Amino acid sequence: MTSPTLTPSASDVRAAADRIRPHVRRTPLLDVETGGRRVLLKLEYLQRSGSFKLRGALNAMLSGPSDDHVVTASGGNHGLAVATAASLLGMSATVHVPRTVPEAKARRIEACGVRLVRHGATFAEAASAAAEASARPGHRFVHPYDDPAVVAGQGTVAAEILADAPDVDTVVVAAGGGGLAAGTALALGGAACGTPGTAPGGRRVVAVEPEHCRCLHDALAAGGPTDSAVDSVAASATGASRAGVLPYAVLAAHDVASVLVGDDEILAARDLLWEEYRIAAEPAAAIPFAAWLAGRVPGERPCLVVCGANADWTPGV
Repeated sequence: MTSPTLTPSASDVRAAADRIRPHVRRTPLLDVETGGRRVLLKLEYLQRSGSFKLRGALNAMLSGPSDDHVVTASGGNHGLAVATAASLLGMSATVHVPRTVPEAKARRIEACGVRLVRHGATFAEAASAAAEASARPGHRFVHPYDDPAVVAGQGTVAAEILADAPDVDTVVVAAGGGGLAAGTALALGGAACGTPGTAPGGRRVVAVEPEHCRCLHDALAAGGPTDSAVDSVAASATGASRAGVLPYAVLAAHDVASVLVGDDEILAARDLLWEEYRIAAEPAAAIPFAAWLAGRVPGERPCLVVCGANADWTPGV
């Protein structure tokens, strides 16, 4: 099992971008207007595997022996990312998921040709079983967010945003265990410069969670990872009950702003993404948009990461 004690840096994000470039899509930005306000959307739901998670999975899998059997645990998107990466790289993998995994995600994981194991009612229970299985010789555990290579890989999303739109002053992401938020903070670079949620150059990082699925928010308030309840329409993607040790360390050092949104706000934002822009996002991917619609996102030129679309879904309008 990979140790979360090796904290990645901005240079690790750059190295990850080079490493995964042959296998990932450079997803586009969309400049939109709603209610007289403009905002950029990073369309990461168009990524292979249907979410940003492929970036971290690829970077971690390419950073270790190619003949390892990769074992992971996931609420769905990371598992699908590992399964997709295994197919792309010719590696073998086993994905542990809770029994509550959405069938849309389980079906796609199995379609990649990897082994799917349903275990427990929560991600934590599936992760415990995966960690035990990975202890066998020739097996390697790839954690969905508490892994330096995974965090660095997720940071390539923000690196692309800044390359394509250098005037962006705020990057907004949905948070589960904290991997994407931590990678975003690294990509923006350096330590905090005195203003909460602000990186050097005046850029802000905003991590948004559901009100009742808020392990990162609770960790930042408590001064360290702590157990939190998991109860949200977006729980299959943001359902970590405890923030990762490594993401927490990165985010605490960068003073990332934490924002909460309600499930009704998430679903309304998801439906508006479809109605206005024909973006078929899963609930978790609409979380940043929900925060922006509610006026909880600072900045003059924000970019919201629409992070995934792995759901069987029809809009409720």
